[in-house]
Amino acid sequence: MSLEKITNPLHVRHWLGDMEADYIYTLGVAGEHFLEEIKENGRIMGAKCPRCNITYVPPKMYCEKCFAKLEKWVDIGKKGVVHTFTVATIDVDGKKLEKPVIYALIKFEGACGGLIHKIGETKPEKIKIGMKVEAVFKPSFERKASINDIAYFKPAE
Repeated sequence: MSLEKITNPLHVRHWLGDMEADYIYTLGVAGEHFLEEIKENGRIMGAKCPRCNITYVPPKMYCEKCFAKLEKWVDIGKKGVVHTFTVATIDVDGKKLEKPVIYALIKFEGACGGLIHKIGETKPEKIKIGMKVEAVFKPSFERKASINDIAYFKPAE
């Protein structure tokens, strides 16, 4: 690994194509339970610390503050708040999108952390930090235990 500092952005190196490896990424116990709840019950769950009373979303196995094992799951609801956002106008290949896509960090009341997801049913000029939003789930027969089982978040009423 080189320790040289790159000061000119034109000298940044990148890798074209895909990097393949012989491993399978697993979500772990907390991640699997989190996505199964979304798939099976249309619920966003957090893991609550019995000592600190902190609820983590997405859930973790151990509390970051006191290292207690997190075994209590709580439904944090479908409504959250836009903490920050960006508007994408080009795709991953650098091509102009037909219409802009809004991505936001959604925080939930009483929870530590949040989810990064798409915002739908609104225009980029309408999105604001602090805006209340609500999860819109795909129909149950389309869900695959993926974060994309939440189709998007829409402005909450």
